[in-house]
Amino acid sequence: MGSLPTESLSVEEHQQQQVEMDDTSRTERARWLLNSPDPPSIWHELAGSIREAFFPRNKLSSSSRVKQTWRRSAFSFLRGLFPILNWGRNYKASKFKSDLMAGLTLASLSIPQSIGYANLAKLDPQYGLYTSVIPPLIYALMGSSREIAIGPVAVVSMLLSALMQNVQDPAADPVAYRKLVFTVTFFAGVFQSVFGLFRLGFLVDFLSHAAIVGFMAGAAIVIGLQQLKGLLGISHFTNKTDVVSVLGSVFSSLHHSYWYPLNFVLGCSFLIFLLIARFIGRRNKKLFWLPAIAPLLSVILSTLIVYLTKADKHGVKIVKHIKGGLNPSSAHQLQLTGPHLGQTAKIGLISAVVALTEAIAVGRSFASIKGYHLDGNKEMVAMGFMNIAGSLTSCYVATGSFSRTAVNFSAGCQTVVSNIVMAITVLLSLELFTSLLYYTPIAILASIILSALPGLIDINEAINIYKVDKLDFLACIGAFLGVLFASVEIGLLAAEIF
Repeated sequence: MGSLPTESLSVEEHQQQQVEMDDTSRTERARWLLNSPDPPSIWHELAGSIREAFFPRNKLSSSSRVKQTWRRSAFSFLRGLFPILNWGRNYKASKFKSDLMAGLTLASLSIPQSIGYANLAKLDPQYGLYTSVIPPLIYALMGSSREIAIGPVAVVSMLLSALMQNVQDPAADPVAYRKLVFTVTFFAGVFQSVFGLFRLGFLVDFLSHAAIVGFMAGAAIVIGLQQLKGLLGISHFTNKTDVVSVLGSVFSSLHHSYWYPLNFVLGCSFLIFLLIARFIGRRNKKLFWLPAIAPLLSVILSTLIVYLTKADKHGVKIVKHIKGGLNPSSAHQLQLTGPHLGQTAKIGLISAVVALTEAIAVGRSFASIKGYHLDGNKEMVAMGFMNIAGSLTSCYVATGSFSRTAVNFSAGCQTVVSNIVMAITVLLSLELFTSLLYYTPIAILASIILSALPGLIDINEAINIYKVDKLDFLACIGAFLGVLFASVEIGLLAAEIF
């Protein structure tokens, strides 16, 4: 009985101590809130993003990061920045044999397509070839996709010409236009690099899948209609991209006889050949090389026909002079000051997003087939650096091409060494064979571009979108009609709104 007061006293003391501890804890929390540490600066955030991109946490424990030497840390950084250092140590001759054949097959398709896409971008032919040399080499060092084929593509080429001609008329001053294109390429590379370093991959998904399907289909039709200028040999053609203006210009030229029938005959003949080769290649996978080599065969045969028959004297329009040699430096041509700086930065941002969207979609599609993961942030860094390097070496915006990647995959490529082989082959062509392309008909370049466009129109996917989500289908149609009947800008705007 005498122990009860002592027990109650100890309980009261315990409660009092608990209250004092709670008061102390609240005081410390209040002091911390009043004197909270400053948030990390933007440079700390950038350093953290770079560290996360190139030093994945699942590869190095905290203790090993503390103990590792500076040399190992630097090498780890280089391995993160240049994936070729990881797989290059185990590269075997058997893989090189596959990559060599894939690279040569890729080059046979890339050379004529690059010339055609440069024409679509309102640039001289050699700039398309330049874009198939430096960017693929940089990507081979920094990229993580094994199958993707880098170079100029139809949609980005059309996008550049459509947006840039509102800033500078390429016909009035081609030199000023070319300088602004290099500047846009520089800004596109900077934006892509920043997206990757800050891990802003979600910006690539800003355009929904449905909107991309509609935009690509509309762009394919617009590109196809613009090729009527080369296919018909039309002299006077509109600079607008909407279907009404293009068809009006075509009918006006036909009515006033501003076209030459021989261009149409030559272009359509080889277009039929290219489409048949494409059909055979799809039906028989063993003949994958036929649609890949068909464009180069078309260029060679048509050039011989024009040269032997002197068809250029009878109205057939030809490429004429293509400047050969290594990529010249264009660093001094960048327009980083002046009245057009804001406009070129805006076009660079648009080009960066569209190019990344296409490249990452292509890369992930083939990575899933091969069963490996593609890091979107590292891909954006690689794309950015290759376009920055390209802007300094007379290239315009490059990205991953679906048609050439499919050829690369079908040809049995094992690594990005196929891109290196392709780039070296194009470089040798620039050094040795450009003079042989003097008599290449413009109509053949138009037919090569036309033969590649069906791959951009995915009707089955549009039907699936309609079945799954009617609102997404509305976005698809909005982007499609915006590009087709208004402009590229309106099509992109419609895609963003929906």
